[in-house]
Amino acid sequence: MTVPTRYRAAPATDLIVRALDDITLIYHRPSSQTHMVASPVPEILDALRTTPLTAPLPEREGPGVGSERSEPPAHATQTPAQILTTLSTHFDLGDPATARPVIAAHLEEMVALGLIHRA
Repeated sequence: MTVPTRYRAAPATDLIVRALDDITLIYHRPSSQTHMVASPVPEILDALRTTPLTAPLPEREGPGVGSERSEPPAHATQTPAQILTTLSTHFDLGDPATARPVIAAHLEEMVALGLIHRA
């Protein structure tokens, strides 16, 4: 049995999010880049950001990785299946077997942009 990858939102202080009609602009402070995204990226980010942390995540060790941060992450981690369940309460995503890999692909794209992190 494989353990599913878990994701967490970047700290709220790292992102400025502004909706403009059908697109959303996300300014990523650490990279100084602005990303133009469309649905379902903002909804996935909201799902990750609105899930409160119920237990502290372990501190990550190593130079430049969490060593300068003393506060715990602000959000819980979620699997693609959990995010799919959250989004399904608000949107008709169709067949879960089809939607799950699409959500997982979006999650990996968001990791590449620095908007979310693998936990």
